[in-house]
Amino acid sequence: MKILLLGGNGELGPHVVKALEKMHTLRITDINNLETDHEYIKVDSSDLDQVVRAAENMDAIINLSVLRPDRKLAFDVNARGCYNMMIAAREHGIRRLINTGPFYAVTGPTYERFDHGIQLMCPSAWTYLYALTKSLGQEICTVMAPEQDAYVMDLLFYMFVDVETDKAESGSR
Repeated sequence: MKILLLGGNGELGPHVVKALEKMHTLRITDINNLETDHEYIKVDSSDLDQVVRAAENMDAIINLSVLRPDRKLAFDVNARGCYNMMIAAREHGIRRLINTGPFYAVTGPTYERFDHGIQLMCPSAWTYLYALTKSLGQEICTVMAPEQDAYVMDLLFYMFVDVETDKAESGSR
């Protein structure tokens, strides 16, 4: 399968590349330069034309892009980036998509107080920019997917654990 990785040089990117590279052909994109054995294209996920061009001839898209601290850039990357991914998928007939984000984009900070009873359609409880913009991106995918007969899986994480060192690290630095 030919897979486009948006934001492939971030916190998750290298781990995703390692997990997929033996079974799939990867096109890695990021706004930052990357030395890789795979095809690399410099792409700003908030730029629709760049995302559409990068998705050409791909079978699937995995959105790993994220930006946290700046209000405008966070919206452009986390929310508009999802919109751009969905438009690119529609333009190229790509039906398999994976979007990533923090667990608290769905549940807010309450997830740290309990580990049960989280409903599938729980009310949003955003507390800051990162969670809000990632949640908006998820909603964009939810609304657009049925209209273009696409399947979007949201992979939400709590923290990252390095399998070699077993050291846990928060995904929100």
